[in-house]
Amino acid sequence: MNPLTEKLIRASFVNCSRREAAEVTLPPDLSGLRWDRLDYLGWIDRKAPLRAYVVLPVDDETLVGIALRSPEVAGKRRRAVCAWCEDVYATDDVSMYVARRAGAPGRNGDTIGTLICTTFGCSANVRRTPTIIEAGDDPAGVVARRIEGLRERSARFADEVLRAI
Repeated sequence: MNPLTEKLIRASFVNCSRREAAEVTLPPDLSGLRWDRLDYLGWIDRKAPLRAYVVLPVDDETLVGIALRSPEVAGKRRRAVCAWCEDVYATDDVSMYVARRAGAPGRNGDTIGTLICTTFGCSANVRRTPTIIEAGDDPAGVVARRIEGLRERSARFADEVLRAI
């Protein structure tokens, strides 16, 4: 992923107003991120823990920012598999996130939800060293397929947010 600036992030949001995008609490240190190891940027709002945001590249040039909310409160969560990274080992820290659809459908209350790693660790999950059973003779190929799958599934979610009903 290419490094993002505050201006690029705020301009990318598709399912909130300009005023709401201007009020988004950004991650504290954008310059300290390892952009080459991220497939998307995701963070939880420090001021409102039930709000979160993701910014992901779609079609290698278009950025789509999505405001999310989590209907779950802190505490006991059920074990689940993230719909984006599909990591079967990181199942304790997965949350349901809901996003308003873009445009008129979102203004009318239409939403879409998905299970995502609570702290948006999908990029690290897909890059973990595969087990011998997973990798066989091709560990690099397994990691490459995981990365591609994460990018495809997260972009599909962004497409669903943008899709008019």
